[in-house]
Amino acid sequence: MTDHQWELLKKVVKGEDVNPLPAGFIIDCPWLPNWYGIRIIDYFSNDQLWLDANLKAINTFPDVMFLPGFWSEYGMCTEPSAFGARCTFPLDEFPHAHIVINSSDEIDSLIDPDPRTDGLLPFVLNRLKIAQPKIEDAGHKIRFAVARGPLNIANYLMGTTEFLMMMISEPENADKLVRKITNFLKNWIELQRETFPSIDGIFLLDDIIGFIGEEEFKTFGLPYFKELYDTDVSIKFLHNDAPCKVSAPFLPKMGINLFNMGFDITLNELKELTQNKITLLGNIPPRDVLASGTKDEVIKTTSELIKSLSSRNRIIMSCGGGMPPGVKTENINAFINTVKKL
Repeated sequence: MTDHQWELLKKVVKGEDVNPLPAGFIIDCPWLPNWYGIRIIDYFSNDQLWLDANLKAINTFPDVMFLPGFWSEYGMCTEPSAFGARCTFPLDEFPHAHIVINSSDEIDSLIDPDPRTDGLLPFVLNRLKIAQPKIEDAGHKIRFAVARGPLNIANYLMGTTEFLMMMISEPENADKLVRKITNFLKNWIELQRETFPSIDGIFLLDDIIGFIGEEEFKTFGLPYFKELYDTDVSIKFLHNDAPCKVSAPFLPKMGINLFNMGFDITLNELKELTQNKITLLGNIPPRDVLASGTKDEVIKTTSELIKSLSSRNRIIMSCGGGMPPGVKTENINAFINTVKKL
């Protein structure tokens, strides 16, 4: 993000009026490689292609805040790889991290990763180090420390069903696993901040909080996210595009000030649930409108969303979730131009 975009983002998060409404998107491997015209494996394995794809995005859409911006990642494999997960990388499909532990009995033997040396994490940082001069030459800076959230990582280490069942049947062991992962995440986030002093934001992604009840969230989600966000950065950003009505009222208590949701809830509903204390990034349907819709459908849906807002403060126009595969340039431009006009 440029200095101007970063200052604009901080203004929106503080609740200041911004006109026109800003537009922003989360972009990563599901959209960017194929939009640029390369395979996903090329995007992951060639630092120059990764950089060129990101540079094309910021130059094609200069008025858009891309979050986190120059995201160095290996899909869902990034953090699980540090715990020893076997990772599968198809040539042009999303990568997959395989289960590491088969029962709660194996939690104690799970390694405590060193983010400086373990898994794909050194490659994540080194890619950014190599690209940093050209990123800054383009007028941008590395702004966010990025990680999957603790429940998301637990899901990959153990399996979704097994982890969710353990929350109910073995809460002490579930807590032990989330504690171990949270300790790792604190080290990983701190290493990113040490490596890039320009970082002034934390971005966590965790959809598993959308699949648990309130009591489970208050036990296994709230305290750990609060701990992770309890640091001196300006932007505290959370992505959860699974159902969020259970967790949304707790976002201010978690320390969140920027939230990207799924499209199954309206921005007005979220404003009520969060007492309008959180900046919201959303919320047109990503697949059915932004990717599969016509340009006119994008314009219509975007116009209706803006006109429906109960208030325009603390809003960044986007889609519900990250940019999905298959979104065309003309649809993004239709979205951007509609936001500017309204």
